[in-house]
Amino acid sequence: MFGLAGPNGAGKSTLIALLLGFLGPSSGIVRIHGLPPRRFVERHGVGYLSELVNIPVAWRVQQALHRYALLAGVSAGELHERIERSIVQLGLEEHRGKRVRQLSKGNLQRLGLAQALLHDERVVVLDEPTHGLDPVWTQRFRDLVQALRRDDRIILIASHNLDELARLADRVAILDHGRLQRIVEVRGSATSPDERTPYRIVVLRGAPLVTEVFPGGELVGHDEYEITDATITEISAGVGQLLARGALLGALHPAQSALETHFRAAMTEGATGRATP
Repeated sequence: MFGLAGPNGAGKSTLIALLLGFLGPSSGIVRIHGLPPRRFVERHGVGYLSELVNIPVAWRVQQALHRYALLAGVSAGELHERIERSIVQLGLEEHRGKRVRQLSKGNLQRLGLAQALLHDERVVVLDEPTHGLDPVWTQRFRDLVQALRRDDRIILIASHNLDELARLADRVAILDHGRLQRIVEVRGSATSPDERTPYRIVVLRGAPLVTEVFPGGELVGHDEYEITDATITEISAGVGQLLARGALLGALHPAQSALETHFRAAMTEGATGRATP
């Protein structure tokens, strides 16, 4: 599960177009499993959800999936089963007879996801897959994508939602101005004991003690403090002091995810020209 992050204009869409064979590189080489992208797509297919789902508005939902399944090369014997499975997976049962123009933004996005997953491809490219989905279907999408994990499959997810990528991806590439800034190992990455990472503490009792134990602590909400100038080792020791002095903690968590920390640092590096070659 590989994530692709970056600000607008970073090059995410261009990279996806190169990977799908829509564009050829002006220099360098692009290969998927040793083949030029277009040749790989023609031989093996790719599951693809574009950032903007554009399906003929006069088509009906089930009809659209039938046509996309035929284009994807689904065999006649599997056609009905694959279409029904996609409809159920994406919760489109009550919409199967509707025309595309009648679908809400979220339902249209789910139809786009359904067509991308019809043929059980080894390469799946999802561009802003949760765009337009409500919280319920965002969670269901996470479960669905996690179920697609397989040793011989790669899923590329491009998203502006860093939290989404942090939840799903094993690694995330951060792009800016058409250049790779860094690749973040999301899975298994842990904060170094000596790294100064901002943390937030919610104190249900004994709030005044926080600034005594952490002099640089700043009140950012009701009984919530942000600690910016301390290592995780120092924060752990400070929390021990708070508990020993009678404080009652409601929560302790990083002020931002590790991926967000890396993203901010990468944008700073990009602005100063220290991009990874």
